[in-house]
Amino acid sequence: MPFAQLKDRALVSVSGPDAESFLQNILTTDLDALAAGEAKPGALLTPQGKILFDFLISRAGENLFRLECRSDVSDDFMRRLMLYKLRAKVEIAKADQGLVAVAWGDGATTSQFDSTPVADARFLDASVTRFYGGTADGGDPAAWQALRIAHGIAESGSDYQLGDAFPHDVLLDET
Repeated sequence: MPFAQLKDRALVSVSGPDAESFLQNILTTDLDALAAGEAKPGALLTPQGKILFDFLISRAGENLFRLECRSDVSDDFMRRLMLYKLRAKVEIAKADQGLVAVAWGDGATTSQFDSTPVADARFLDASVTRFYGGTADGGDPAAWQALRIAHGIAESGSDYQLGDAFPHDVLLDET
C-alpha cells in the first residue's frame, strides 16, 4: 500500500450543537450527503463566487466536523469561520489530530497508522484513504502528486490560487 505523509495539510475542527447548520449555510458541501468515514471536497466562497478556501470535510462524531486544509492558510481559514460564527453555538479550533497521511491502492482502507481513516470521495475509480492522527513518516509525496494529477484532482497553491478560480473551474461541481 503506497502512502505519503502530507506535511502541508492542517486540520480544523468545528463542533457544537449548531455545527452542522452553521457549516451547511456557508460552505459548498452538502452535509446531508456526507456519510461517516468519508471526506468530501468543499469551499468557502467570496461574494463573487470564487474560492476563498478549499478543504476536505468529514464527520468526526455527532456535531463534530473535521476540515482538512492547507497548513499555510489554516489560521486565516479559522479566522474567516469565526467571522461567520456570530451567535451560533460552535467551537472552531485546530484539531488535536493534526497529522495527515494518504494511502492508495490495495489495502488503502486498512490503517498501518494509529489514526482515523476516511475515504477520499474525490477519487471515484481509485481506493484512496486519508488518515488523521498518528502517522508514519516518509512515504512517497511525488507518487501522491502523480496520482492526484492523473485523476484530475486540483489543489490550491499548486494548481490554482485561492481567490482566482470558481468551483466549476477546478471540478468541485463533479463531486
